[in-house]
Amino acid sequence: MKSVSSSKKLFPVVAAPKVSAGERSEPKRAEGAGTTAALAQPAGPPLVVAGNSEVVAKASRRRFTVDYKLKILDQADACHQTGELGALLRREGLYSSSLALWRHQRQQGILTGLTPRTRGRKPNPQSQLVADNEQLKRQNQKLSKRLQQAEIIIEFQKKLAEALGIPLKGESIE
Repeated sequence: MKSVSSSKKLFPVVAAPKVSAGERSEPKRAEGAGTTAALAQPAGPPLVVAGNSEVVAKASRRRFTVDYKLKILDQADACHQTGELGALLRREGLYSSSLALWRHQRQQGILTGLTPRTRGRKPNPQSQLVADNEQLKRQNQKLSKRLQQAEIIIEFQKKLAEALGIPLKGESIE
């Protein structure tokens, strides 16, 4: 049995059945059956195809970065001769609708359309002011507590110096 190779796939070649000059080329019918449902099976071996099944389990969408989009837009703008733009799109595997959408976004200045969006809640400037205010309040309380401790220490030093009779700096001896 011969085999024919076509793009890394092997297909066995099956010889055609021999037909004499008087025979018809139609398949034989089963006895007593006048319908096509009872066709006879072909006499040759079953056709075996050794294929390469490289099917991706789950397809995923392509995501384009801002740099890539801007690079493609610059290259597309540089295409001036007939067929250059089509060649660029084929080489990169892009559709013209994607290019048109990116041009529209660039023209309108919608840079957020070209940058990936962050998920979740957007920061609220009002809440940022509230957070800053709370931080300043905590800092003020901490400094007030340290000042109060320093005043207590100073008062204690004054009383101790008075009890021991030690003159403090800035006081005159009379």
